[in-house]
Amino acid sequence: MLDAIDQALISALMQDSRRSLKALAQISGLSAPSVAERLKKLEERGVITAYTLEIDPKSLGYQLQAIVRIRPLPGRLQEVERQILAIAEFTECDKVTGDDCFIARLQVRSMEQLDRLLDRLNHDAETNTAIIKKSPIKRRLPPMN
Repeated sequence: MLDAIDQALISALMQDSRRSLKALAQISGLSAPSVAERLKKLEERGVITAYTLEIDPKSLGYQLQAIVRIRPLPGRLQEVERQILAIAEFTECDKVTGDDCFIARLQVRSMEQLDRLLDRLNHDAETNTAIIKKSPIKRRLPPMN
């Protein structure tokens, strides 16, 4: 379980993972060495698994995002998973229960590129695609308490 100080540190890092130990010490009321020790313990426990960088895909020319539900044809599950892994424009993918085996997020520069990428899966899977208009909730943590 996380105490209030751990929660404050994690929240601060979620807002800006580049915060210095000094800044985190001010936020938490601890010394910088104490903050470093807390972070080390959170990493060792697997609570903190990475410090990340967030980039706006539009700044790289990716104008469209899509959620793709993917249902492999019988006997093609592993091949479809291999294909998804090989297509770099798939930026997230979950293997799920239900009718579809995968739900993935795809970043593309155009509708034509979307069609070309999905065509690569057509021999091995059925797809259902929804274009993302807006993301009112960006990736966030569930409640920590």
